[in-house]
Amino acid sequence: MTRDIAKVPGPLTGLSVKLITAIALVIVLVQIATFLPSLANYRIGWLEDRLRVGGVAIRVFDAVPDVMDLPVEITDPLLQSAGAIAIVYRREGQTDLIVLDAITMPEQTHLADLRETNPMMSIVAALDTLAFGGQRTLRIVGHPPGTSDAVVEVLMPENPLRADLVTYATNIALVSIVIAGVTAFVIYILTESLLIGPIKRLTAAMLAFRENPENGTLVIVPDQTRRDEVGILERALSDTQAELFAMLRQRRHLADLGMAVSKINHDLRNMLTSAQLLSDQVANLDDPQVQRLAPRLVNTLDKAIAFAQTVLDYGRQQSNPPRPQPVDLRALGFEAALSAGATGHPRIIFDNKVPDDLVISVDPDHLARVLVNLFKNAREALEAAGTTISRPEIGFAAMAGEENIRLLVSDNGPGLPPRARENLFVAFEGSAKAGGTGLGLAIARELVEANGGSIELVDDGEGTVFAIDLPLGAGERR
Repeated sequence: MTRDIAKVPGPLTGLSVKLITAIALVIVLVQIATFLPSLANYRIGWLEDRLRVGGVAIRVFDAVPDVMDLPVEITDPLLQSAGAIAIVYRREGQTDLIVLDAITMPEQTHLADLRETNPMMSIVAALDTLAFGGQRTLRIVGHPPGTSDAVVEVLMPENPLRADLVTYATNIALVSIVIAGVTAFVIYILTESLLIGPIKRLTAAMLAFRENPENGTLVIVPDQTRRDEVGILERALSDTQAELFAMLRQRRHLADLGMAVSKINHDLRNMLTSAQLLSDQVANLDDPQVQRLAPRLVNTLDKAIAFAQTVLDYGRQQSNPPRPQPVDLRALGFEAALSAGATGHPRIIFDNKVPDDLVISVDPDHLARVLVNLFKNAREALEAAGTTISRPEIGFAAMAGEENIRLLVSDNGPGLPPRARENLFVAFEGSAKAGGTGLGLAIARELVEANGGSIELVDDGEGTVFAIDLPLGAGERR
């Protein structure tokens, strides 16, 4: 089942909206993080300004020996300039008080001590003023400017402070929103041109090419001037699409060519079979010339028919999944050797060294085809060597390793030529004999890999040894 790939996202679900939303959110969070300390500093500055006015009254206290004799015409303007209803001055155990005329002192006040402050307390106090500073009386306590032992207390309504904080917070919020919007927009424009736009183009190109990969006009044209990651990605995608386009065209051509070759090969095999029947009749003639040439003709026709049959078998090869089942490996080896003509041979010895109690969980048909092919190749190599090998032998053995079970098919023949070693397991190129197709080993590798294993040529310096590795757990003792 193919996985459904979404279409190009819309304007509200695309990467652009997500990006600009994330940027604006981050900027707002940063503004909030800086807004709270700024609000607290504004409150402290506001309170310190009122405390400085109290310092002016202190100088009046110092200049006049008897504070109680100060006229209302002097004290009221001082209090009104500070927005206070009373100012308390403490120094050297002495306390002085000036109160706005005709004002009753409140019973409860809200303390704002400027002598000991920290950032967190200041932020909490500023938020408290915004939330609850409507009708309370504020009591500001601190040292007057230029002194460290005297203490000034300013009593005043908290509502002016709250009103100024609300105005300040509103202005800061508006400025923050404007800064966040402008910054997000500028960053969005930059990322849209440098990143989001190219990504959208790549996405659209990939989806369009996926729908019709054989349309060469859909291969993306990369921006050759970009040297960053996006430029590298564009060029890599363009190269990949071009290679895939060429590969698909080649595969189509090969498929068409293979279909034609299969039909030609089928007809050729029928004609060769007819020629073989005629050659068998010709071989029965008493003419000495015919008797001398007929075996060569029959042998040539047999090779041509075998070649045609091999190509047809490879073309009809189906990738059916393996069906593992317990298999007696020693018995399967004997059956494969019999089918390959390795047993009962007048000269070649078949040595089956597989233990009697070794059972392998594998697809028996797949493994049998692999072994028949290897045994047949070994037999033909030993037959071609003739009498140069005094005791021709084909061996079949199995051994259990730490991670796999290894099957060994060996012969003491002349070994594989260099050309066959270089193109081993490559169809139509890995044949070790003249007129061969090399399809046998190619099919053997596909069957072994389908069963989760691997096959390789083991170079031990003498003859030919093929090793088949199957996953651990495939073999067990009975």
